[in-house]
Amino acid sequence: MRYKKNEDSLNTLFKIEEVVSEDGVVVINKERFITFLHQLLNIKELEKLKQKIENLKSIILSFKNDTLGIMNIENEGDTFKMKKSILVSELDQIIKSQTKERALYYLNRLKKTVAKIKTGKINDINLLRWKEYDEIITDSLWILNKRDTSGVHLGWYWGNFVPQIPHQMMMRYTKKGEWVLDTFVGSGTTLIECRRLGRNGLGIELNKEVAQKAIELIEKEENKSNVVSEVIVGDSRTINIKEILDKYGIKQVQLLIMHPPYHNIIKFSKDERDLSNAKSIEEFLKMFGDVVDNATPYLEKGRYLVLVIGDKYSKGEWIPLGFYCMNEVLKRGYYESSCFYN
Repeated sequence: MRYKKNEDSLNTLFKIEEVVSEDGVVVINKERFITFLHQLLNIKELEKLKQKIENLKSIILSFKNDTLGIMNIENEGDTFKMKKSILVSELDQIIKSQTKERALYYLNRLKKTVAKIKTGKINDINLLRWKEYDEIITDSLWILNKRDTSGVHLGWYWGNFVPQIPHQMMMRYTKKGEWVLDTFVGSGTTLIECRRLGRNGLGIELNKEVAQKAIELIEKEENKSNVVSEVIVGDSRTINIKEILDKYGIKQVQLLIMHPPYHNIIKFSKDERDLSNAKSIEEFLKMFGDVVDNATPYLEKGRYLVLVIGDKYSKGEWIPLGFYCMNEVLKRGYYESSCFYN
């Protein structure tokens, strides 16, 4: 049954087979809903408009399943999905509006949210519906109770990366199918997350034994998007990154991730090329700067370098290692966007 253009009856708009609640997600016929919202924009009396919205809200709240789950933001044919709580919140803003102008502003915003998909240049996030992305942390302070140990993530490697950090960074700063380079790949955390999110991942690791274990672990992660996952043994200060990229027919990557040793807090090897064996803070920073110098030419212009590092305490003295390393990055033409400390 087609929705008549001049019909604004909610009973006609919302049939059982057209609007259902599944895990707290409302599925609505896109074309009909947009037509309905457009008709609401032509209502002259504010109170009548609010009453229509109240009726709509009542129908949405009448669905029995109130369990909230992860919402699928992808359009499915002529339907769209929206988390029940988000949709109700949008409707409440209209209902509480004190002026018609404000109510129409919120109504137009809702219509645009349903009708359009707006993504940025560096990620796949629909910016018109950013509230619905539960897995993206929007707070300025990230409090992670514990590291993610799902799937093949294991805590076997000293000082290993918290998986949530590369996950969040890739969601924000890359699109599916783009390339990520981790210059201190360690146990392979970044490349595991690359597989999960459909990003191509390249990692450089100095320690051959650690690299082999990382490769074995990464290969156990399902590769649904058939992306590249390669760990290269070598020194990130001097390794020929161009040669690595040429192998895949690319010139640059879209994200650089660096999680270097916290100087000598943990000795990862006896190799003098290992940053954890630097004889002083000054030598450590020089070695770290060499890594930045070697990798920077292969980062696409306008894209991001993610630096994750904590500070150091020695003999009662606080050494702001994070600030020192960030300063080394800033010296090389980067500008600060956000700070991430362990």
